[in-house]
Amino acid sequence: MGKGIVVAGDIVLDVLKVITRFPERNGLVRIIDKSFSLGGAVSNTGRDLACLDPGLKVSLAGMIGEDAEGDEILREFSRYKNIDTSRVIRKGQTSFTDVLTENDTRVRTFLFYGGSNDIFDYSDIDVKNLDCDLFHIGYILLLNALDAEDEVYGTHMARLLHDVQQMGIPTSVDVVSEVGDRYKVKVPPALKYTDYFIVNEIESGKTVGIDLRGENDELLVDRIPEVLARLRRMGVRRWIVIHSPEGGFGLDENDNYVQLPSPELPRGFIVGTVGAGDAFCAGVLLAAYNGCSLEQGIADGIATATMSLKGAGASDAMRPIAEARALYDSLPKRRL
Repeated sequence: MGKGIVVAGDIVLDVLKVITRFPERNGLVRIIDKSFSLGGAVSNTGRDLACLDPGLKVSLAGMIGEDAEGDEILREFSRYKNIDTSRVIRKGQTSFTDVLTENDTRVRTFLFYGGSNDIFDYSDIDVKNLDCDLFHIGYILLLNALDAEDEVYGTHMARLLHDVQQMGIPTSVDVVSEVGDRYKVKVPPALKYTDYFIVNEIESGKTVGIDLRGENDELLVDRIPEVLARLRRMGVRRWIVIHSPEGGFGLDENDNYVQLPSPELPRGFIVGTVGAGDAFCAGVLLAAYNGCSLEQGIADGIATATMSLKGAGASDAMRPIAEARALYDSLPKRRL
């Protein structure tokens, strides 16, 4: 049995509110329903890994507030016997996202408060005492202190990843999707010290300056090999993986190209899409941790993302990896 995986980065409490409609400025609308769910890379990918392999040690590293929201997050994590929260620091106010969903159209709007995540930095991780076989962190562009400029490594995130690699621990990185042009500045420094880079088609394309969606929102599959090649030149050492609703694509450590389709889903299959990208990431990470091929890793990523779609919350539907694989194998596949 290995030492397990550390999942570090942002931890968020999502406040889910269903509203009658979006108000005009200075307007008033009613909230129909309100609920809570955990969000962020640590919460989603960490819990998914714990479900995929109940025998895997999953250590979480991040920062939550000294408040009721932080208490709620720790209570949720305590439901998983193989999750270790000893590296979670309590300071400030817990980060949260108000997720506003219009009842009729189901259109969602997100209001984000950075809180403790904004001050979580490389000095908050005891790198010299990391006891794991794989270190994953997310998300670049959502962790203000780690996105800050570093005069030696480019960003604090890059410094952290460098230090982890110096300990002989492979690193993995995820990025958040946002509108803007910060990808070209904040992501490349980290890639110099990244072993596994797992992102979606928007994030990967914006990092290298190549659009992977056409005018009609179609996936431009023929451009993906060039995006992967450019990411390799930026320094990623082992696997580069791009996921999209259509499928998964990647380069392994020997620059072998892999692409696999997502399944065709029957009507009514999808209950929720929140956390599907984090679930994909968890499947790939588990395969990498277990020494599988990239092809198996992408297949497992698609399988776990598909499984996650069956639940309303990010990790509600996650099951052991064998069940996720069986689900994926049972469904017809898209054409790429």
